[in-house]
Amino acid sequence: MKMALLFPGQASQYVGMGKDLFANVARARELFDIANDIMATDLTRICFEGPADELKQTRYTQPAIFVHSVIVAELLDFETVAAAGHSLGEYSALVIAGALTFEDGMRLVKKRGELMQEAGTRSPGTMAAVIGADAALVEEACAEASSAGIVQPANFNSPGQIVISGSLDGIDRAMEVLKEKGVRIVKKLPVSGAFHSPLMQYAQDELGAVLDGTPIRDARFPVYTNVTATPVTSADDIRSNLLLQVTSPVLWERSMENMIADGVERFVEAGPGNVLQGLLKRINADLPCVAVGSLEELRNIE
Repeated sequence: MKMALLFPGQASQYVGMGKDLFANVARARELFDIANDIMATDLTRICFEGPADELKQTRYTQPAIFVHSVIVAELLDFETVAAAGHSLGEYSALVIAGALTFEDGMRLVKKRGELMQEAGTRSPGTMAAVIGADAALVEEACAEASSAGIVQPANFNSPGQIVISGSLDGIDRAMEVLKEKGVRIVKKLPVSGAFHSPLMQYAQDELGAVLDGTPIRDARFPVYTNVTATPVTSADDIRSNLLLQVTSPVLWERSMENMIADGVERFVEAGPGNVLQGLLKRINADLPCVAVGSLEELRNIE
């Protein structure tokens, strides 16, 4: 059975994440120690003890999820034919696919988190979840609301679940337009910036210089990228997609459809939470997907 790994993005974090792995697995301690050194802060304390308000700061959230996800994936004893990661999760996927070393991935994620948090301060914005509307309607609403400010679809997560991103005024107007069009559930998200929108351009520009100085190799197996929803293995394509990803929509639903069309028969979500497992059920309920984030779940997976 062809198995693919899925890696979660921001908002999957929780206080206590990875603590059981750190206590029982030498490799987990090793990777957390490397992460602490690169972060120049006690990331383990933030992961294990919180408080939640500190853990949900973008500059800590992204490295925390990245470390946890890589540890879990390394401990899985499966042959992987493909991988995909939701936004930040794409970095975890690329480490497991051999395109990035853990250390280089950690440095990139550290910088990405800092830059995205900084971009959110420089160009304030927010995001909102739209439930029960198709892509065409959401895109139409964003176009109508654009006179009030920047706003665009940011995450095409699953049928009927799309996230929009943009300026404060742009999001407010888009929410009004969507409700006028009959969409019943439109909810602002507790985020520190307008991720995957043009308001992240500062972060994209600054990250480009860091990516240029980071060694990237061809991946051992295909990674389906957020930007194109297609499988990529070449180092050049990986580098360009990681850069474009910062301001581009996450084409998650299409990525999953393409993986299934290409023969993937089983999915494992590696890392904190089970958000991607839930999205896959809405995209295609026929394919098995198990979420693995704890030592107990690793021991029980078949």
